[in-house]
Amino acid sequence: MNAPSEGLVLDREPEQTEAPDEDGTREPAAREDQDGPETPETPEASEPPETSEKPADTGTAHMDGQIPHGNRIGRVISVLGSQVLILLDDPVGPGAATEPIGIQIGGLVKMHTSESTIFGIISGMNVPIPAKDEESSEMKVVELELLGESVIPPNGDMATFQRGVSVSPSLGDSVFEAVQEDLAQVYAKPAVSTARIGTVHQDRSLPAFVITDDLLGKHFAVLGTTGSGKSCAVALILRAILSRHENGHVVMLDPHNEYAPVFGDSAEILDPDNLQLPYWLLNYEEIVEIVVGGASDSPEVEASILGEAILEAKREFAGEGNDARYMTVDTPVPYRLGELTRILDDRMGKLERAESTRPYVNLKSRLQKLQSDRRFAFMFPGITVHDNMAAILSRIFRIPVDGKPVTILDLSAVPSEILNVVVSLLCRMTFDFALWSERSLPILLVCEEAHRYAPMNTALGFEPTKRALSRIAKEGRKYGVSLCVVSQRPSELEPGILSQCNTVFALRLSNQKDQDFVRGAMSESSFGLLEFLPSLRNAEAIVVGEGVTVPVRLCFDDLPADHRPLSGTASFSTAWQNDIADDSFVEDVVNRWRNQRR
Repeated sequence: MNAPSEGLVLDREPEQTEAPDEDGTREPAAREDQDGPETPETPEASEPPETSEKPADTGTAHMDGQIPHGNRIGRVISVLGSQVLILLDDPVGPGAATEPIGIQIGGLVKMHTSESTIFGIISGMNVPIPAKDEESSEMKVVELELLGESVIPPNGDMATFQRGVSVSPSLGDSVFEAVQEDLAQVYAKPAVSTARIGTVHQDRSLPAFVITDDLLGKHFAVLGTTGSGKSCAVALILRAILSRHENGHVVMLDPHNEYAPVFGDSAEILDPDNLQLPYWLLNYEEIVEIVVGGASDSPEVEASILGEAILEAKREFAGEGNDARYMTVDTPVPYRLGELTRILDDRMGKLERAESTRPYVNLKSRLQKLQSDRRFAFMFPGITVHDNMAAILSRIFRIPVDGKPVTILDLSAVPSEILNVVVSLLCRMTFDFALWSERSLPILLVCEEAHRYAPMNTALGFEPTKRALSRIAKEGRKYGVSLCVVSQRPSELEPGILSQCNTVFALRLSNQKDQDFVRGAMSESSFGLLEFLPSLRNAEAIVVGEGVTVPVRLCFDDLPADHRPLSGTASFSTAWQNDIADDSFVEDVVNRWRNQRR
């Protein structure tokens, strides 16, 4: 920090080594002459020299009489809403720094009013009028975004920081550096349920917290380029929250099989070998996408025939004793594929012209292929059909939790041609379950690589998947469904989904298009911090939104090596040091490939 300005009265007794002389100069306080030693002046008799200039405002005056810490750095020259401009003071004294410590993008400063201490975050710096010569000083202007204030209660209790500003600063008000005590107050642990996830960038001794209910209740996004620590950040956030909430309900869509080691025995891992998502859970759009697809010559005709046949098969399975008046083709009730095929045969036999039977033949052929393809066994099982919907939902949503609050759905082995349909089914079931459970079971749905399921380009993805995610983003908060959107290419993501995420963790983003997209989804008070996005180190992030008390640049805590996602880059230099001489290696790969087993 800079040295205090001359004339500053400190809260201590003056030293007795020097005393002012009559002409304002200083001589040794105790000196000898011909008459012997002279008695030193006492502190009470010592007074500062008179001066015609008013001492600089260095923060010694405060509303409660206390001396605030931190050097004065400048004064307010403009106030426009939450935006404030300050003019930096000239450096004082020989060897003074060009600018005070802490004056950098993302740094905190403070201003005192008669009722509060206002804190602002530095969002920009510039020199609007360069110096004309070496002897002239430059005008240095700093842009601020007001964050909040500390108001001292009337009863004299300790002041606490709160978002928003009740009294704006005035023109000419002094601006001071924020010191460690100020940072500790601004980034203090809130008096609500929180989870520690890292440390504050400005002071690594200060922990950084997220507010659990605001983070989960209003959706959040984790964005960052490949290799920036995005997957580790997701794992760290979830582990921190679940360490305090052992009976949580988290469903994670894992398209790359990364998160299996993250939670250890606390996770239920489902893959196509042990997953059950029977075909009768699919709604009309989803079953048409799988059976009819886009390669049909007459997709609309085939879709209509399939829908009518499925509804009849569902009513047949329900039997005469059940009320089928409210049953539709979208109602999740079982039906037999054999019965569906019989219905298609019956209707096909009533047709008079052979060319009219083509749609029926195509549907039967595709249904037979789906049943015989082992990759689809988790969706098209054997002949026997059971109404096990309750058991399926209990396993996916962990009811009861039984020590495993996380369900990891490994989608890496799901056939690519039906991957989007599977995601659509899972997202839709999550929302519908929360809806019909009447908010009694909050669920967090984590979507890794969300831009694959909900792309901005309508030609790239299965639209029902995007609608299912959008419905959760827009309405999930009302029914206790939270959404975590994870993406390395936010510019390719559906804008409406990201705009509903009220907390954003932005890790390093190198692509300019991605940076601009994130800026559009964040508040203006974060624009200064976002300038750091291309230069953030691994495991660093800019966090803004409802899940944190104030926008913050933080460093994530380290994850134990055995709890990190399997997302590291392959080490070519290590792997290429040794040769694989065993021919059985390739044979094993071929066997797993053919049998679709990892």
